[in-house]
Amino acid sequence: MIRTLLIVMLAAIPLSGCEKSDNNQTVTDVVAPKAPSYPARTAAERARDKYRHPAETLMYFEVQPDHTVVEIWPGSGWYSAVLGPYLKREGQLIAAHFSASTEVPFFQKTRRSYIDRFINNPDVYGKIQLTELMPPEKLSIASPGEADRVLTFRNVHNWMRNDQEQAVFDAAYLALRSGGIFGVVEHRAPPDFGREQMIETGYVTEAYVTQLAINAGFEPAGHSEINANPKDTRIHPHGVWSLPPTLRGGNTDLTYFESIGESDRMTLKFRKP
Repeated sequence: MIRTLLIVMLAAIPLSGCEKSDNNQTVTDVVAPKAPSYPARTAAERARDKYRHPAETLMYFEVQPDHTVVEIWPGSGWYSAVLGPYLKREGQLIAAHFSASTEVPFFQKTRRSYIDRFINNPDVYGKIQLTELMPPEKLSIASPGEADRVLTFRNVHNWMRNDQEQAVFDAAYLALRSGGIFGVVEHRAPPDFGREQMIETGYVTEAYVTQLAINAGFEPAGHSEINANPKDTRIHPHGVWSLPPTLRGGNTDLTYFESIGESDRMTLKFRKP
């Protein structure tokens, strides 16, 4: 009931700020379009909205339709399918994707798929600009001060595996204009998790993410429980990958993990002075 009331209240916000565009399309329209044939998002993507709350999350990060937004490591493009249509008329989406020269097969395949779907369909997703992030060699995700927003979704644990998390946060700071916002959504670890436990499980503490941002020069600008999941104990045999959508354990305790849903997540906002 509380979640339903929150969504109704957010949808009733006047068309201004992060909601307004020149054709009266709101971020809520992009997330849940009335037309079932709407081409930007698949039914499978929309089915995950109940875990990822994209409209509320983007409104919390104060994303406006005329912004230049950098999405770091968009992967297969779940959030790009929302951001692209929302920004295509007035703004600019910059996808800081995997390097074209990567030797990692998964990175190669994911980058090709992203280009096929998003870069090659500007009528649907706008003219998305593609940059590369492959630390430590490639860290220029946008021109210095170009971005109004830099966003990343469930990636911090990946950079920790190669000790590159601080370098990426520093790159986000450089890309943002003064007053710009860095928005981070990440699997949330219990406060007592150490670094190795974070890397092993994919869950990262809020304190660690916040310190990375402060080290880069950001000022904490708030946190939200939009993407919290109290059902998630965060202690699983395959870490966060035990849960949907990965379900690494296969049929073992499948019903249990499906009943939990996707992970408990922090939603943190940082501002560049």
